[in-house]
Amino acid sequence: MHDPLLVVAAAVLGAILGSFLNALSFRFNTGRGMGGRSRCMCCGHTLAAKDLVPVLSYVWLGGKCRYCGAKLSPQYPLVEVCAALLSVGVYFVSPTPGLYTLFLFAWLTILFIGVYDLRHTIIPWTFSLTLMGVAFVSLFVGGAPDMWALLAGPLLALPLFLLSLVSRGTWMGWGDSAFELSLGWLLGLSMGLTALMLAVWFGAAAGLLLMALQRLAQSKHSSTVWLQKAFHLPGGQLTIKSEIPFAPFLAAGAALVYFFNVNFFSTISLLW
Repeated sequence: MHDPLLVVAAAVLGAILGSFLNALSFRFNTGRGMGGRSRCMCCGHTLAAKDLVPVLSYVWLGGKCRYCGAKLSPQYPLVEVCAALLSVGVYFVSPTPGLYTLFLFAWLTILFIGVYDLRHTIIPWTFSLTLMGVAFVSLFVGGAPDMWALLAGPLLALPLFLLSLVSRGTWMGWGDSAFELSLGWLLGLSMGLTALMLAVWFGAAAGLLLMALQRLAQSKHSSTVWLQKAFHLPGGQLTIKSEIPFAPFLAAGAALVYFFNVNFFSTISLLW
């Protein structure tokens, strides 16, 4: 039985760390360090502590800056809520302090990679390599890993790597295969393959949905600028050949498998 107070503490800790991830996603590779006070990105006003309470400040302020009225990105509360849910989920799966710390770090890194890829259509190698190291360490939790556990990462990453190699990075970004390598080590071969399949399905469904929304907007002579901003598309046109960030779908598939024990190949995995 899990202690309700620890569940609440895990959620609060996750939301706080999610707030940090938001700041990191906006500042990483911009030349701005993580030091110093937080400021509004529109008016530059220094934010007070009451402006920085995870989720609650966004709701209280109606999604706008207290000082200039500029709209705040919905990324702020969404990432904070996701981080809180991940923290609680990790606590339920791995309640011991050591394992909780290890896997929370892994899942928050996964969350950051997904968010950053969604914003910038690139996966930073710094975080890919960090996640890779954490995932490899996780293989040794509970003892030495078997051959299939060690091979899970490379085998699942191979199809994405080959897509990048054949297309020279146009069909699939190079960072996606490195990301999948880590997810394979974290999930194992059968659950990792399940997660990869889910990611492909999610990505295809999202692409078709966005194309349908674009056609609907064009038929009503509405603006499709949001597509251009979201996916860096020339003229805001989304086609079957458009580049859509894949890391968020890889992360979503992995989370569904890890936290809800979804496994399409459970019978086969018993043989391994």
